[in-house]
Amino acid sequence: MEHVELLAPAGNLSKAKTAILYGANAVYIGGQSFSLRSRASNFSLDQIAELCTFAHEHHSKVHVTVNIIPHSDDLQGLDDYLRALNDAGIDAIISASPTIITHALHMDGRQFEVHISTQRSILNSAAVRFWKRQGVERVVLGRETNLDSIEAICAQDIMPIEVFIHGGMCISYSGRCVLSNHMTDRDANRGGCAQSCRWKYELFDEQNEKISRDETPYSMSSRDLQAAKYIERLIHAGVASLKIEGRMKSDYYLAVVVGAYRRLIDAIESGQTITQEFLAEISAELARAENRPAGPGFYNGLPDQNVQLYRRHDESVTQEYIGYVLEEPRDGWMKIQVKNHFEAGTPVELFGPGIAPYPQTIDEIQTLDGLPKSVCSHPMEIVRIRWNQPARPGSMIRKQRLSMPDKPETEAKDGSCGKPNPPRG
Repeated sequence: MEHVELLAPAGNLSKAKTAILYGANAVYIGGQSFSLRSRASNFSLDQIAELCTFAHEHHSKVHVTVNIIPHSDDLQGLDDYLRALNDAGIDAIISASPTIITHALHMDGRQFEVHISTQRSILNSAAVRFWKRQGVERVVLGRETNLDSIEAICAQDIMPIEVFIHGGMCISYSGRCVLSNHMTDRDANRGGCAQSCRWKYELFDEQNEKISRDETPYSMSSRDLQAAKYIERLIHAGVASLKIEGRMKSDYYLAVVVGAYRRLIDAIESGQTITQEFLAEISAELARAENRPAGPGFYNGLPDQNVQLYRRHDESVTQEYIGYVLEEPRDGWMKIQVKNHFEAGTPVELFGPGIAPYPQTIDEIQTLDGLPKSVCSHPMEIVRIRWNQPARPGSMIRKQRLSMPDKPETEAKDGSCGKPNPPRG
């Protein structure tokens, strides 16, 4: 079995380094040109070069999204930008535009691979073969591809295949949406999506009379994707890369999600029997980073109503993440940076690079001058806490969750609406 790549998103340099330290084999980022997610911090060329050095030192790779759908006036400076990325040492670009793809493929001295973005909506092997003939090195399948189809495509061994396993799902087809353009003049395909599908809507007739019967406004949103139970099958199918969505997400989100999938992938590749109990543990860990309900996406076929979020589904922030470890414990004390409010006596969990979550109680807190504290309420403050268990710099501390928060809608079922999509070879 070849090792599968775990590919994580990163909106800035700190997040990219967190993802790599927690086990990502590669990260994908956006530069300050030609990239979607314009609200992400995005990377200057100097930062891209710095990240490439850091990633390669940690045996990881850097993929850069060059994935806008460009209008004519968006193409100025494209060739210079691609050459600058090449000089920075990136490992791949991800693009959906035939123009950008063609410019990259015909660039003299190109050292990076060209990967086809999910926005090309590739759902069958004929499309994979087409892009193989053009000279690209990897295809990211559309999120609408079901598990049987993924297996059928991979079985033909045309070229490396990448699939999404976690994160937000677009209610439109592979992210190609014009709602945001129409309603806010923000182009979703050039980095400005206003996420109009997640707004709340009422239904009115031609006389402007409300005809919605439910008191709660509707939306057109989808549950996020969580594919832990399918990872073993995807790996055995021969998928080359498992991709996490979320360049706008936090360092904590990346640490939790990347760390959980890293544990699962390592267990599968080592030949460990993956029990339902272990999967439940991984799923519970992934839930610690969720702020929306999750479901199987299209893996079981066409999603039914249980995989959609039609009614109330406000995003939640738990403030469970309370501390970032700055140094290993010394003489029973550990230096941390405060992230959210906590008090002495708080039951917590620590997890970190190569460290599975384990419980502890913060019995004592001190200032750096050795003065006792009972409450930490100032984010970014540096304190010391009593700690006698293993920890590494970069580990994170969060409050223990004694019970799962209520989900606003019924849990997504494993089944799908009607018959599953037939395999598409």
